[in-house]
Amino acid sequence: SFCNTEKACSMKSLLLSALLLFTGAASAADYDLVIRNGLIYDGSGQPPVSGDIAVNGDRIVKLGNLDDATGREEVDAGGMAVAPGFINMLSWANSALIHDGRSQSDIRQGVTLEVMGEGFSMGPLNESMKAEMLERQTDIRYDIEWTTLGEYLQFLEDKGVSPNVASFVGNGSIRRHVIGYENRPATPTELDQMKMLVDEAMREGAVGLSSSLLYAPSMYADTAELVELSKVAARHNGLYISHIRDEGDELLESIDELIRISREAGLPAEVYHLKASGQSNWHKMDLAIEKIEAARAAGLEITADIYTYHASSTGLHVQLPDWAREGGIDAAIERLSDPETREKIISGIVFRNGPDSILLVGFRNPELRKYIGRRLSEVAEELGKSPAETAVDLIVEDDSRIQVVYFSMSEDNIRKKMAVPWISFCSDAGSYATEGVFLNQSTHPRAYGSFARVLGKYSRDEGILLLEEAVRRLSAYPADNLKLEGRGRLKAGHYADIVVFDPATVRDRATFEKPHQYAEGMIHVWVNGEQVLQDGEHTGATPGRFVKGPGWKAAGSYTVRN
Repeated sequence: SFCNTEKACSMKSLLLSALLLFTGAASAADYDLVIRNGLIYDGSGQPPVSGDIAVNGDRIVKLGNLDDATGREEVDAGGMAVAPGFINMLSWANSALIHDGRSQSDIRQGVTLEVMGEGFSMGPLNESMKAEMLERQTDIRYDIEWTTLGEYLQFLEDKGVSPNVASFVGNGSIRRHVIGYENRPATPTELDQMKMLVDEAMREGAVGLSSSLLYAPSMYADTAELVELSKVAARHNGLYISHIRDEGDELLESIDELIRISREAGLPAEVYHLKASGQSNWHKMDLAIEKIEAARAAGLEITADIYTYHASSTGLHVQLPDWAREGGIDAAIERLSDPETREKIISGIVFRNGPDSILLVGFRNPELRKYIGRRLSEVAEELGKSPAETAVDLIVEDDSRIQVVYFSMSEDNIRKKMAVPWISFCSDAGSYATEGVFLNQSTHPRAYGSFARVLGKYSRDEGILLLEEAVRRLSAYPADNLKLEGRGRLKAGHYADIVVFDPATVRDRATFEKPHQYAEGMIHVWVNGEQVLQDGEHTGATPGRFVKGPGWKAAGSYTVRN
């Protein structure tokens, strides 16, 4: 057609130019993101292949040679390793993510999913539990704006966090909700109430049931109770996972209990941070592996996870006699205020780990933080007291369990565990930053290095497992164990949780003396298609989501009881 005036022709020309630019842009950008020239480790455990990955929105849409395609954003991986985002099977980032959603120490290792809830979960809560949580807060302060576990995980997503989040529902939380800290069997009515709470948590999206049987009140559940609660999780295709009752003298018997629960409840089961604690028990690791192998050969789905260090970390309070810890840490501290009971507790302490192997790393009381980084034996000598007396006095003065590191495991056993194909990995720690409130305390280096050590120290440097196998056990394997759809693999249709790292330089830097140091070698990280790490630096993006377990039901299809 033609135009009648110069002005009309000019306008028509502008409109045509705009249309051409629009259509040209649409055809030029076939995808939102193309990652080019990567060495792709897809999570299957197969050797890597060179190629490109295309992403639209939050999903991977194509892998292979994409020379003929373009992306609105293109990233050249430069021959570096490209892998699925890693899964932290035991994270304590519960409160750290409320304070700082960037999850710096884990994102910089390629962790794109934090799985929380070891025995204690952030829901379901009652008013008494909320009050206790508020009273026990230390440097990180926050309001409790949720009641159920699903509400907590949705709270994190709505607030904005960089990694995806998921959680088990803890039997300790369930027991605390219904029974409190009483050391007794549940009545039939109480057991029904606990089963109802597990059922509701699974429908909300919990990935399974957890227990932490070294700690009150989780430890007060007997095997029969755990079987009954696990049967509920089984109905929702969930996993039973446990910090078993004893990781030292009764390690093998404790694994037997987990296997029994798996068999009788009819669900897979996993051992949290499998270890043989105490030098006199180191030889039991071979027997523990054999026991689990036998259960697997008999058809049970038994797995384990580990952190990659020869030292554990928990409270100093676990050195107190079991009877002294009944009712939780508040009850223990109250007992210690009575002189006669205090002396009885001190005389009953038999250190599971020698005082010279106990490193003090976390105090609630700022005046006691001068002891951070020192051994219990050193502090006892300085104070002129016995180690047992020093331990109880510190607990009372700090009004807390006191976080410590226990040097109690064998490096050789870590290598044995690394080689086992049914073991995945965890940090058993928070996800921190090297700034602000996190520097008020020390921590275990596993908070900054657990996953980098798998890729660097144990795969590249020591050759214990091939890099493709290391990637499988950091990604697809735990995703399969958790029965998560669309996670853990570089595959068309899966969520775009993608990491790019340099296999030659990836390494942990955190030490027991200086734990607040980021790992190196992770270059790029995407979570749900949005970049959170670019050229080794955090972008500030918070695209993480509440990843729901296989039993999740849409809101409105069931009733949650607060």
